[in-house]
Amino acid sequence: MKTLCYILLLFSIVSCSSFKKINQLKLADKPLFRDPIYDGAADPVIVFNQKTKKWVMFYTNRRAKGEGYDGVTWVHGTRIGIAESKDGAKWTYTDTANINYRDTDYTHWAPEVIENKGIYHMYLTYVPGIFTDWQHPRYILHLTSIDMFDWKFESKLQLAKDKVIDACVYPLPEGGWRMWYNNENDGKSVYYADSKDLYSWTDKGRALSTRGEGPKVFRWKNRYWMVVDMWRGLGVYSSDDLLKWTKQPENILEIPGTGVDDGVMGGHPDVVVNGDKAYIYYFTHPGRTPENKGKDGFEQRRSSIQLAELKYENGIISCDRNAPVYLNLNLKN
Repeated sequence: MKTLCYILLLFSIVSCSSFKKINQLKLADKPLFRDPIYDGAADPVIVFNQKTKKWVMFYTNRRAKGEGYDGVTWVHGTRIGIAESKDGAKWTYTDTANINYRDTDYTHWAPEVIENKGIYHMYLTYVPGIFTDWQHPRYILHLTSIDMFDWKFESKLQLAKDKVIDACVYPLPEGGWRMWYNNENDGKSVYYADSKDLYSWTDKGRALSTRGEGPKVFRWKNRYWMVVDMWRGLGVYSSDDLLKWTKQPENILEIPGTGVDDGVMGGHPDVVVNGDKAYIYYFTHPGRTPENKGKDGFEQRRSSIQLAELKYENGIISCDRNAPVYLNLNLKN
């Protein structure tokens, strides 16, 4: 009898705890976020601010609103946007990042932000001007901050060429750091570089021969993973050593979804691993549907941030972008 009572008591405690945890999960918005200034949010990266205890989203902004932009000038001329969240499910626009490296005309793209020993490091794609086409230099800057809003210029990284974009940085198991980035002068293949201290970098050459941009590396289910924007959804690669990468057959986020602003392929993501779960933050151009092919108006230029939960089975990563996402990044699932 005592044993039965003990089992019932334990079941009651576990059930109460599980219910409380479920009750703290939040239903993510769909779409997750739209920039209220230009309506051009893209290339998100999600980082926890240890001082404010909030989650921060840094994102590329593009001038989807407005007219009179020749060529691709609408993709240029903006600073990095910032949104904040208490749980990763509901986001509010905050400001633009105060990056102390700006010419008269400039463009900030595709930030990567990590924390190390109380200092936040940003690796930012910088375009020295506002241009009508894609045939111009761009390079990666290193900046640091203690509050995530004011950023000090540290250096211009010396990487493979003068047209490099989309840095991703991840710690190496033996110590030090590795950066992956897109080398546009080598067929938009993915290159990598190593550093012992996050300040000095040594370029190592090509990591992936395939065309793609926006690489994102993370560890989940006892393996390293890299997702790459291949303009037909996201390619998924796995590795045991962060050097040799094997591509899985299926891309993710290639088939259009059914949710609001999600009826097109997904692009340039970030992945947040939270306990056993992993969430992918990505962006869409909702108006770039087959019936709108060839059009280049506001509906084709605007972009939205979206969220899906990743699934893992038999060595393969997938995601159901149509499924509602309940999460709270402050809870370990």
